[in-house]
Amino acid sequence: MQFCDECGSMMHTAGDTWVCRSCENEAPRDSRAEAAMATQDRQRDDGAPAVVDATKGTTETVREPCPADDCDSDRAHYEMMPKPGGSYEVRLFTCAECGRKWRES
Repeated sequence: MQFCDECGSMMHTAGDTWVCRSCENEAPRDSRAEAAMATQDRQRDDGAPAVVDATKGTTETVREPCPADDCDSDRAHYEMMPKPGGSYEVRLFTCAECGRKWRES
């Protein structure tokens, strides 16, 4: 897999060159570098990442109102989880009173 030096998008092959689908930047192909690239056949699946219970082993909370209609709590535990396939993280909350879970919107 090759990424564009100009815009960072993934490039595709066109003959002897790599071509960016976003900005049309071109780069020459290098057979030695391509031979060293990992393929899906050699990758392993380690399974889904472990999800940690944000309420275990911590007493630290943040001020975040619980969205449950029957809960008046304004304190929650939180954890940061990488978004699958994404390049950013999502903050997951757990109410300190009722245990309801939700993510930051």
